[in-house]
Amino acid sequence: MAGRELPSRKEPANSPPKRRAAEYVRMSTDHQKYSTENQSDAIRKYAEERGFELVRSYADAGKSGLRIEGREALQQLIQDVQDGTADFEVILVYDVSRWGRFQDADESAYYEYICRRANKQVEYCAEQFENDGGPVATIVKSVKRAMAGEYSRELSNKLFIGQCRLIERGFRQGGAAGFGLRRVLLDERGEVKAELKRGEHKSLQTDRVILVPGPDAEVQTVRWIYSRFLKNGRSESEIARELNERGILTDLGRAWTRATVHQILTNEKYIGNNVYNRRSFKLKQKRVANGPEMWIRSEGAFDAIVEPKQFRQVQAIIAARNRRFSDDEMLERLTRLFQRHGYISGLVIDEADGMPSSGAYAHRFGSLIRAYSLVGFTPDRDYHYIEVNRLLRLFHGDEVERVIREITRLGGTVTRNPATDLLTINGEFTASVAVARCREISTGGLRWKIRFDTGLVPDITIAIRMDRTNTAALDYYLLPQFEMRTRPLGLAEENGLMLDAFRFETLDFFFDMARRVPVAEVAPW
Repeated sequence: MAGRELPSRKEPANSPPKRRAAEYVRMSTDHQKYSTENQSDAIRKYAEERGFELVRSYADAGKSGLRIEGREALQQLIQDVQDGTADFEVILVYDVSRWGRFQDADESAYYEYICRRANKQVEYCAEQFENDGGPVATIVKSVKRAMAGEYSRELSNKLFIGQCRLIERGFRQGGAAGFGLRRVLLDERGEVKAELKRGEHKSLQTDRVILVPGPDAEVQTVRWIYSRFLKNGRSESEIARELNERGILTDLGRAWTRATVHQILTNEKYIGNNVYNRRSFKLKQKRVANGPEMWIRSEGAFDAIVEPKQFRQVQAIIAARNRRFSDDEMLERLTRLFQRHGYISGLVIDEADGMPSSGAYAHRFGSLIRAYSLVGFTPDRDYHYIEVNRLLRLFHGDEVERVIREITRLGGTVTRNPATDLLTINGEFTASVAVARCREISTGGLRWKIRFDTGLVPDITIAIRMDRTNTAALDYYLLPQFEMRTRPLGLAEENGLMLDAFRFETLDFFFDMARRVPVAEVAPW
């Protein structure tokens, strides 16, 4: 049983039995009133007044309430409830915001519904309403959930505005200093306190961080890189090779690459500019790259170690080199690279000067394999399987989601283990989804291998045979546990009667069985 078990207290003889309850507490970086200890104190007082016995505690300390990912305690609480292993009747939470500040209010309601569906009541101890399922509670909770999400959005905007002001004043906001630079800590009066080593952070809110030139040897190396690029016409790859030959390492103690040299040649911090908001990752949503018009900058914030004129000249050269290529131009450059090396790989492309990145080729032509084929390159190994495997992984995830969705639609319940994708259905039996790739043998026949998750010991394996192109399901096999083996199960186009007895064109039978049949009736298979 997960969750921290709380010590039981002896009750006076003849006292009526108390309802068993669990507490869920969460603290992110909010005000001290939301500390887990203060939440627990309020929950215990509420439990004593209502006649609950606290038997278990689930605590997420230092966790954001924006998403359920990373909140192990809440995930474990929900899993215990769904698995039927929860030894309590009521879940006590300080208030609606401690349950979560999900940006979608329906997500917060969904997790509460999961608990209520399993006959586990969720009660909010510091709220002024009874969570009794009535219209008042429903309306107030909806408003509170929306307010909790809005609070996070407003707080994110305030923090962003505050960070932008600090950037404009010349203070560094996170990130390593980089080769040739160092981070220095300033106190509230602007006086130097200490140099911050890699991995160290400020401890006082009033302290600030700036960048300063690093050791002379590193500063001279940065200037040498710019000189070699501008005056000697050396490419990033050639410069990286020369640095490695001289035994000079990066700030991470690694060998130089084209990418690490390119980063030094394009980062404005080397001319003293403080630039922020190149990328956004607000409210734990998708990370996006922002256009230059959205960047926040402070020019001349730090001591420059490269002349601004030199920096501008370098950017002009790189910009001219990185113009958008047409498909024909990209393939022409890839052809020349192939002819020069005799082979191609993602690493060869990324380390070649004047080439779009390997990611650009994959995006433009659908995959690197297809780009290779367009210039007549066939790898020594058949790398086509890489693309097939990528598509099969996506297909597997979609099929698992479909199984969950259909069983839920029919009134069943499904718990999914996020680490293994093992499904627990109706709290009765477990199922695993296995996708069998189609392979064509030399005679033209088709073969499949079903690999079982023997370590998970599912009661049933849903084996999906893919069609000849490995783009769609051909049929399905339902295989009970006793059919599983340590070695993969090989299938041909026609198989024995025993296997055919469990073969289906669709999964409708399984969905209906999962809705109604307990595991005791499945076992005799």
